[in-house]
This record gives sequence, C-alpha cells and structure tokens, in this order.
Amino acid sequence: MNRRRTAASLALLALLLPLPLVAAGSAAAAPPPAAAASADSRVVLPELPRPTGRFAVGQETLHLVDRSRTDPWAGSGPRELMVTMRYPAQRGTGGPVRPWLTYEEARLLLADRQLEDAVAVESLVGTKAHARSEARPVAGRYPLIVLSPGFTVPRATLTSLAEELASRGYVVAAVDHAYETSGTAFPGGRVLTCLACGKAGSEEGAKLVADNRARDVSFLLDRLTGRHPAWRNAGLIDPGRIAMAGHSIGGSAAVAAMATDPRIRAGIDMDGGVFSPVPAGGLGGRPFMLLGAEESRPGNTGTGEASWDPNWKRLDGWKRWITLDASHHFTFTDWPTMSDQLGLPPLSPLPGARSVDLTRRYVGAFFDQHLKGVPQPLLDGPSPEAPEVRFHTP
Repeated sequence: MNRRRTAASLALLALLLPLPLVAAGSAAAAPPPAAAASADSRVVLPELPRPTGRFAVGQETLHLVDRSRTDPWAGSGPRELMVTMRYPAQRGTGGPVRPWLTYEEARLLLADRQLEDAVAVESLVGTKAHARSEARPVAGRYPLIVLSPGFTVPRATLTSLAEELASRGYVVAAVDHAYETSGTAFPGGRVLTCLACGKAGSEEGAKLVADNRARDVSFLLDRLTGRHPAWRNAGLIDPGRIAMAGHSIGGSAAVAAMATDPRIRAGIDMDGGVFSPVPAGGLGGRPFMLLGAEESRPGNTGTGEASWDPNWKRLDGWKRWITLDASHHFTFTDWPTMSDQLGLPPLSPLPGARSVDLTRRYVGAFFDQHLKGVPQPLLDGPSPEAPEVRFHTP
C-alpha cells in the first residue's frame, strides 16, 4: 500500500500498480504465435528461488464453484475460484512443473502493466518454479495456509512463498477470485478479466472486495475440510490448524475472513489497507501480523478506518507490526526477483532475492510459532541477520 497517499478516498489506488487496467470481462484463451518465442530476443526465463524446506513440493489445481452465491461482479452465474494446492511431496515423483502463467494470462498481465514492449509473454510463461505437478504426497497431517493475492494480480505472484511454506510442512491453497485479476484462466477456454476494477474504486468498494474474498475463503475451507472434500489429497489437512495470509487487499481479506470464520487461527496482512476493519472486540485473541513496506510505519498508513493505526489497537492477541527498509508494496511477491532477472528497473533498493528471503523467513516463522507451536526468537525483535527489519510498538 503506497503510504504517500493519505486521503481515505484514494486508499484503494494504493493496492494497484500505477498503470491502467485492461478491459474487463471474459476472453477466449489465445494460443501463442508459432514462431514468437524463438524469434524474440527479449525472451529471458527467470527462475524463482528454490524452496529451502526439507520436503519436495507437489502441486495440483482446483476449480471450485459456489452455487449458493451469485458472482458479485458479473451479477449472474455462480461464484467461481481457481485454487493452486501445494503440499509436501515425495522427491522424484510428479510431472513437469506447470507454467507460472498461461500464455493468455501472461499477455493480459503485461498489457495491464504496459510492459508488453519490455517483456516477452514467453518470459512469464516460462518462469521456472519448482513444484512438481501431481507429485505423490508425503503422508501426514499438515497445517493449511490460504494465500490471497493483491487486487488485479494473479495467485501466481505468491508462488515463491507458497512453495517455501509447502517445503516446510504446510498445505498451501493459493486462490484466484473470479473477475478480480487482469486475467485468470478457467475451464472451458475462458479467461476472466477484471470486472471488479470498474466497481471497486473507493474505500467502500474495496471493503466489498475484502468481504467477498472472506466468503470465498470460508467456502474454500468447507470444500477442503468438509465431509465430501473437493481435493483428492484433503486428508493431508489438519482442520484444527488453519491460517491465512494475503498481499495488499488479500491482507485485508485475511482480517475479514478471521472476523467471520473461527476456523482461521492466525493471519498476516502483507502491506494491505484494512478495508474490512478489525472488529471493535478484536479477533478473539488470535495472533495477527502486519508485515509492510518501508512506508508502512505507524502514523504513515493513512487517516481512515483502513489505515493500520486504529486496526492495530483493536488486535487483541499476539501481534507484530514489522516493516522492511528499502522495500516496496510488491516486495512480498515474486515480482522483485523476476524483475531483477528480466532487466527491468527495480521497484526498490532491496534486491529481489533478499525480498523473497525476508518474506519467507518472517512469514514462515509466524506460522511455525502459531500453527506448529515452535517458538521463534526471530519474531521477538531486531536481529543482526536481518538489519532491514524494523519492529514497531505504537
């Protein structure tokens, strides 16, 4: 969230990269041009940092349909989600790593950010991740973490974090919420674009996004932990240890989901305005962490109800307010490390690899402490190993 803007009426703009949006709606997936990849000198294939945990990582994709709800943005049809499940897997099993994005998702994202002349579509499609498709799981019961991305950007932007958590012994569900990204591929050749972008340009609209995502997450938990789960490996999930983290408005959704769903035991907001505020009575003593960019300091997060200052006071359990020096709103995503490899101007002085490392380290420590019961001194205060990290106690 760009804390230079303090007017509440402009708060939602801080959730977006400062570039125009593509036209909203549904588009058919377009195949890649036959000879484009081999002829395009701009093609560079970034590689995301490898996960550091002891497990290999498996990956499967779910399409979920909530027929009890009409999509709030389309105004018709049921609410739909695309979910990438990652989990501890047996080494040497599974199929090829899936593309970071499909061709059409990548094309729309680059057009959305006006980067189509600077970055080849094939560079995003070919970005190397590390989870193996449909790898055999390692038997066990693991905590579940739900990840929700920033407004207009796809769940793929949280891949490095998702793979790291899975490698450390978590099941991770990264969610794309229909009509809230530049483009998300759905079954049947559909690519749903950002209908929400024309309806969420205010603090009230942003609250609607966060609250709808909270309902999406509760539906997801029903489908993963209910009597007839939608995922064939749902037995890996320990339903008593569920948490959520989100980037940007996904972080606001984490607050909203915790406020309405007691199954979520802990949460993290990664640099997002709290558009669905923490209830006056708190979150039932459950732990929450605010993890922000350099500008997300106390007194610098805006003046409205969405700012962190009043919401911090309402958090009634274990809590931390942490910022990273020399960082940017998108520090907590894959984009900085990809941008470095693509030769784009850096978003901030903090190198991409360091951005991923710090995000993984502090998010992982939070969940290890609050879902696995393993004390994490890293969360107690400043560390000489992480001089960029600031702890705030307003």
